[in-house]
Amino acid sequence: MPFEVKEVDRAFYNERLADFLPSRMIDIHTHVWVGRSGSQTRPDKDPKSALKRALQTRHHQRSQKWPSLVAADNPIEDLLRTYELMFPQQRVAPLIFGSAREDVIFDEDNGYVSQAARQHRLPSLMLSTPQWSAEELERRVQEGGFLGLKPYLSYAPAHIPADEIAIFDYLPHHHLRVADAHGWIVMLHIPRPARLKDPLNLEQMLYIEEHYPNVRLIIAHIGRAYCLEDIGNAFEVLGKTERILFDFSANTNAQVMKQLICTVGPKRVLFGSDLPILRMRMRRICENGAYINLVPPGLYGDVSGDPHMREVSEEEGKWLSFFMYEELYAFRRAAEATGLTASDVEDVFYNNAAQLIAAVQKGSPWSVS
Repeated sequence: MPFEVKEVDRAFYNERLADFLPSRMIDIHTHVWVGRSGSQTRPDKDPKSALKRALQTRHHQRSQKWPSLVAADNPIEDLLRTYELMFPQQRVAPLIFGSAREDVIFDEDNGYVSQAARQHRLPSLMLSTPQWSAEELERRVQEGGFLGLKPYLSYAPAHIPADEIAIFDYLPHHHLRVADAHGWIVMLHIPRPARLKDPLNLEQMLYIEEHYPNVRLIIAHIGRAYCLEDIGNAFEVLGKTERILFDFSANTNAQVMKQLICTVGPKRVLFGSDLPILRMRMRRICENGAYINLVPPGLYGDVSGDPHMREVSEEEGKWLSFFMYEELYAFRRAAEATGLTASDVEDVFYNNAAQLIAAVQKGSPWSVS
């Protein structure tokens, strides 16, 4: 297993989380994938190598680099073992999907997720690209046994500058029409530098709710609002919605979570982690409206060139625990500040996701037993 549970982690869990978390949990936002085999064609011999290089360049321009420092892969066995180590008093089931990596091969990555989901009786989503027709998308989802889609901004058409990508560039209307017809889940990582407060993002989120009412839309990471400066008037706008769901994966900002709860209530909030990056040892701060992950020195290589990463002293680094625990402790503070009951907390961590998945799922049942 690629990480160690230390005394600082056990103390964090026992003192701040164990009495707060319900006995059953569903993690609505997790990535699983395996590394490429050494038998693959060398890029210089591959006739499609130029396309691959273009895709990799585009991916680097459109995504953060630091998550790749935590795990080279995350097979399903590692994911399930992570829950056992991090949550000794809870039973956790994930909803799984692939990772939007620079070397993505959709057939292989989605194929692995589908196989893992069937083997372990877990719900799953399909990583999608806007290049697929409505018919191909429908076929792939149904054949793979997926409950919906995980589109990602990296797969928007290459000619669009990274800062100008819009939601419908990588979640096109013909995909939304199919998702609406089937009532699928769509897990959406929103684009654009302004994040949640971006007017176009908000406009298109509202459009999806109004025009595709059967799509079960989840806005990941609370719309990437990792700092208060990312909010703007977003919650005023989103207060008009009735169906959009939000997960708080990879978010450690209790004030943002508090505003979310006050806006949409606990029935539309879902626990998500974004594993495996939540295994990172870190503490997050905000400076000048930007988030910074404070990490132990040397643990993740040279991070000097990444504006979202900063090393602390050796002594401070010894006291850093898991990103997962920081996220959950932030939610606890938000829950207590907004007066959530134990029943509300159970909804956020289990019931909301269980009801969502049950409403979409057809075929073999799954359970957290």
